[in-house]
Amino acid sequence: MKHLGKLTFIMMFVFAITAYAQTKDNPWAVSVGTNAIDFYPTGNGVGEGTISSEHIFDELFNAADHWNIMPSFSKVTVGRYLGEGFNAQFGGSVNKITDMGDIAVDDLAYYSVDAAVQYSFMELFNTKVVDPFLSAGVGYYWLDGNGDATFNGGAGINFWMTDNIALTLDSSYKAAFEDSGVNHFQHAVGVKLGFGGTDTDGDGVYDKEDECPETPGLKEFNGCPDSDGDGIPDKEDECPNTPGLPEFNGCPDTDGDGIPDPQDECPEVAGTKAMNGCPDADGDGVADHNDDCPNEKGPKENNGCPWPDTDGDGVLDKDDMCPDVAGTKANNGCPEVSDEVQKELNDYAKTINFATGKTTITKDSEEALDAIIAILDEYPNAKFTVEGHTDSVGSAKNNMELSDARALSVKNFLVENGVDEFRLSSKGYGETKPIKSNNTRSGRAANRRVEINLAK
Repeated sequence: MKHLGKLTFIMMFVFAITAYAQTKDNPWAVSVGTNAIDFYPTGNGVGEGTISSEHIFDELFNAADHWNIMPSFSKVTVGRYLGEGFNAQFGGSVNKITDMGDIAVDDLAYYSVDAAVQYSFMELFNTKVVDPFLSAGVGYYWLDGNGDATFNGGAGINFWMTDNIALTLDSSYKAAFEDSGVNHFQHAVGVKLGFGGTDTDGDGVYDKEDECPETPGLKEFNGCPDSDGDGIPDKEDECPNTPGLPEFNGCPDTDGDGIPDPQDECPEVAGTKAMNGCPDADGDGVADHNDDCPNEKGPKENNGCPWPDTDGDGVLDKDDMCPDVAGTKANNGCPEVSDEVQKELNDYAKTINFATGKTTITKDSEEALDAIIAILDEYPNAKFTVEGHTDSVGSAKNNMELSDARALSVKNFLVENGVDEFRLSSKGYGETKPIKSNNTRSGRAANRRVEINLAK
């Protein structure tokens, strides 16, 4: 019954260390090899449980005199990776004992089962081949039908020839729980085969190390692809299907202007950052492909072309109310009505005649009116007032009404013959603004007049 309790303890320990590591990405390892049992360095060969320092270092590797070697495959170990350099190990071995220290015995049968936690220094040393380790655990052995549980401590090394195959060497000391047990060393050499790692995308990089586990990739990029072969993995490449440069996160700069193609509005022509990669030959702030005058500076509002000044008066057409007629800046590009012109208008206006006592313009006045229209056309943005005047003959009321009607009649004639109505107004002054004395015939004739004056 006491053996059953010890075996139960060992099985619980095995379950604990293996169940802890059950994840799909943790690889398994199986090793198969031969083992040697040595009782000599532990004492006098009868299991007293004391270690003789005199003999441990002198006789530990005296295989010829003290080791019990089973040359065939006599030890099997199954392991699972726990993470952070730790592995769980469970194994069993058989042997035939002919020497217990210096005492020869008659082929005693030896069996053992062991469970251990193993710490590998491979990750710590950042090596892929040499894999030294330490181990600690428990076990149970049977020797000629009698057995006992043991505390086990050991060390060893794996030499990984490939990612999956290693030559493994280990040595462990097994100290019996009970004084009646036999302390001993067990040495082993074998071949270890690693398996069980998941490689979903089949690119040769296990999922636990694969940064792109569902997309086939390259080992140098931790399992991620580089579709365009520019040395930048797709997950970091903003242009994964076009070879590019690291400084542009994998995007090309075809024209070499320092602006990557996706941000370059003119990717095949060198330009400036201010123009989003497009050139601006004349430096007017309008990119050449949008500039109607790429070699001549001009504002954006005119598509990169300078504003014209058709009449050459120094007022640009966009600001010139008379773009085809030279004028002055003060008059928005239109010519100004001079005193001479004003006098000329009124010289013609004085010759306009009406039927006696009526507002009807006589036929002989048309020549003067045509001359007036020609002058008004030269000043297209100027506004004028048509003024009617009478002499003092008759009532002031009638004279006012008559002058107002005659001024309106002249205005209507001018409008009907092409002068814009908004430029003209009319007003009658009757006898209130004489220019001569109404006491003489010539004076009254001068006072009966029409004037066309610039509206101030």
